[in-house]
Amino acid sequence: MPPHLDPRLLRAFAALADELHFTRAAARLYTAQQALSRDIRRLERELRVELFVRTTRQVSLTADGERLLPYARRVLQAQDELLAAARGDARPLLVDVSAPVSTAHRVLQEARRAVPELELVARFHSGLTGAAAEILAGRLDVAFGRVAGLDPAVRARLDHHPVRYEPMAVLLPDAHRLAGLGEVPVAALAGETLYAGAGNPATAEWTSLAAELFAEHGIRMAAPFPEIAGAEEFVRVVRKRGWSVLASTEFIAVPGMVVRPLADPVPLSPISLVWSKGLRHAGLDALLAAARELAAAQGWLRRPVGSWLPEQDRALMNPLWRKGVRLPGADPLRTAPAEPSTRQ
Repeated sequence: MPPHLDPRLLRAFAALADELHFTRAAARLYTAQQALSRDIRRLERELRVELFVRTTRQVSLTADGERLLPYARRVLQAQDELLAAARGDARPLLVDVSAPVSTAHRVLQEARRAVPELELVARFHSGLTGAAAEILAGRLDVAFGRVAGLDPAVRARLDHHPVRYEPMAVLLPDAHRLAGLGEVPVAALAGETLYAGAGNPATAEWTSLAAELFAEHGIRMAAPFPEIAGAEEFVRVVRKRGWSVLASTEFIAVPGMVVRPLADPVPLSPISLVWSKGLRHAGLDALLAAARELAAAQGWLRRPVGSWLPEQDRALMNPLWRKGVRLPGADPLRTAPAEPSTRQ
């Protein structure tokens, strides 16, 4: 074992472990693929272990690679925190979590517990489309949501990391004919009209996902309505108009209404952590670490058997699944538990 280990080699290792693809990992590190290959080979020589299995079709972690990866991440996070502290520029990180009840907020809370010395400031935009525009304008650092619904030109300027497949649900008035069910079959909503953010340009990625689901199952989209700002105003408008609402199983409480998971199939809302390409901040590292830990512990990246998810979302959440390759800790065939995010 060498007395000193170049952190650059560990960063190459972590990037390739995330991407499991030399071209994408090299692009993420702003280096040539050949240079990345040299760094990985050098690290393997210095550690005297094989970290990856490489074939012409895929790259995967060895058992030694999986064992050493958490240690490498901790070293890199400590290095980033040290550099930020030395520079004295550990500015607050602005993080959009959509709502106080959401997957994103759970990740933020976990990251805050891990790095209490950093300031991670929550923002509450109503959708990723709007939040992505804020990121590219420099007014926001990190957001969460469905990257497949973004304009490709916008998506090309962002990095993202898969966090969770959120089971979708429906918010129903107490008196609705389906409110007494423990879960609502999607087919039972045929002919119903549901609100799904139409008319709010900030939530276009959510509305487009709903439109695909609705078209396949005979559900009508509620007429466009102006953006509804804040949970209190959302509750007022929904109750006044008597809407049923397409939601996620994590959702704010609305008096006089109930949240019911959807089933047969379980529609999924894919959530990724999103940031501007090139962003370096210890807070971002903490969010990524928290997302990975929660996803592993809660099974967030396991898709229920027979679940519903558009092909473009499956590809962007894990491009390698299209080739039959699994990311460590993520199994598309095992059933994940559904738990009670606000979409407005």
